[in-house]
Amino acid sequence: MKLTVVGGTGMIGGRLVRQLRERGHDVIAASRATGVNSFTGEGLEDALADAEVLIDVSNSSYTDEAAAREFFYASTLNLLTYGAAAGIRHHVALSVVGTDRLARTEGGYFMAKASQESLLTASGRAFSIVHATQFFEFIRSITASAMRSNVAHVADVLIQPMAADDVASAVALTALGAPIGDVVEFAGPEVFELGDLARRELRFRGDEREVVADPLGTYFGSELGRRDLLPGRAATLSTLRFHDWQVHAGEQNAFS
Repeated sequence: MKLTVVGGTGMIGGRLVRQLRERGHDVIAASRATGVNSFTGEGLEDALADAEVLIDVSNSSYTDEAAAREFFYASTLNLLTYGAAAGIRHHVALSVVGTDRLARTEGGYFMAKASQESLLTASGRAFSIVHATQFFEFIRSITASAMRSNVAHVADVLIQPMAADDVASAVALTALGAPIGDVVEFAGPEVFELGDLARRELRFRGDEREVVADPLGTYFGSELGRRDLLPGRAATLSTLRFHDWQVHAGEQNAFS
């Protein structure tokens, strides 16, 4: 099967391309690094030629609503338009668990993601939307974004993260199946207090800075309810636990 992965050189895209190729599929990694720009449409026609499946794991570099919404709107319209012309049979998009409820209450980046999903849902094209929880790899940046005078004031919320490799596997599984025409959720096997998880990540690196679960703390500027980042009961859970991922990542870094 030939598949085109938009955002194919990023954190999830690179893993996804590798996994699909290891399964014997013909995969095009489409990104600005390979001369393809979904926002402007540059290179899309060639990147989608003869592809059966289009997988969109691209992301906006902007987190404010206006800029992110502009990116996702233009990019998604281009992908739908060029995809229809190329005869794409399955359009898959990666999004975030909680996007719908956070878009209603917080707007911002989540509103932009919700708009992306709405365009795809209303397109009349065969599609699947993958909702994944936060990545283990992002815990460090979540903590860093909450640092104030060497104290991390993280949001007082629950989180159920998963490894980026498992996110890529979830997207691959969805893309190789029949179009769902709906959202499917994937999450990690463990639920954490975000403050506890941030503290564990810092201590693992020998960083003794303090972490506070702040009721007024935000998640990249968004105020969250306690369970806003958690999936529903029907979510498919991965098996790799955070501690095991940390140990494996630490071993890789030691020998890199």
